[in-house]
Amino acid sequence: MTNVWDADVELTPESAARLIAQQFPPLPQPRLQLMGTGWDNVAYLVNEHLVFRFPRRQIGAQLIAHEVRILPLLAPYLPLPIPVPLFIGNPDADYPYPFAGYEHIPGETACHYTWTEAERAGNAAALARFLAALHRIPVSDETRAWAPGDDIQRADLRQRATKLRERIHAMAPTRPAQEIGALLALVDQLVDTPASREPPCWVHGDLYARHLLVDAAHQVCGVIDWGDVHLGDPAIDLSIAWSFLPAEAHATFREAYGPIEEATWNRARFRALHYGAVLVDYGSTVRDKAIQQLGEYALRMNLESGV
Repeated sequence: MTNVWDADVELTPESAARLIAQQFPPLPQPRLQLMGTGWDNVAYLVNEHLVFRFPRRQIGAQLIAHEVRILPLLAPYLPLPIPVPLFIGNPDADYPYPFAGYEHIPGETACHYTWTEAERAGNAAALARFLAALHRIPVSDETRAWAPGDDIQRADLRQRATKLRERIHAMAPTRPAQEIGALLALVDQLVDTPASREPPCWVHGDLYARHLLVDAAHQVCGVIDWGDVHLGDPAIDLSIAWSFLPAEAHATFREAYGPIEEATWNRARFRALHYGAVLVDYGSTVRDKAIQQLGEYALRMNLESGV
């Protein structure tokens, strides 16, 4: 059985180093260190100060192209660092996709830390201010004409609910029936939340703990992996409040962000619930305990907040 995260091309470190050396003469002898492998890309730290990302799937090539065009437009508006492409690589006879290199942003992804609830809550205001700045970046008519939209219906709750229910049912053999029932009831409660009535804004599109960089003091210091950036529903990003922050930090988050309609807040909750189920499935399948724990936390936060 295939999974949506399965690669259609595998790139060895030796092949990645060859591509970099051939296409970028200033980097003739690149030293590579594997940083991580995601659904769409594999990332290497190069010469200790650059990050190169190589698509593993066809869709990853399109997402790299989005980053290359869009991130330089967004970065000046944002209060936290984001990757801005410095090197744009091309496919060759042995590797079929474009790739890109960025200046390394110091920090560890949030999924690599063990968190207390107080530490999570301590990031509520910073995350909210970052998203407020992102979602309020001016978008001209000219930009709307070419910018990617929500082509995979991330904010279509009814479409997503079918697969979400399937994933929850698949958890049944390892979880109490009461928990499965509560998760399904929460899906039923949220699925009819009205869609956004506002013009689409810039959104990260895939914001969860693996895409947050944090420093040694457990403070968010950057946001990475922008392949899903598009003009869409801000609720897609606001889901970070439901997947990463404890419930007691929600008031701080909402105050720092500014007014959030209840329908938007509920769509964000649905998105976090969807993340939870997907990350539990993905983490258990690829044996990535850290990712599985991200999903477990998102599910637990939603359950503890009640139906």
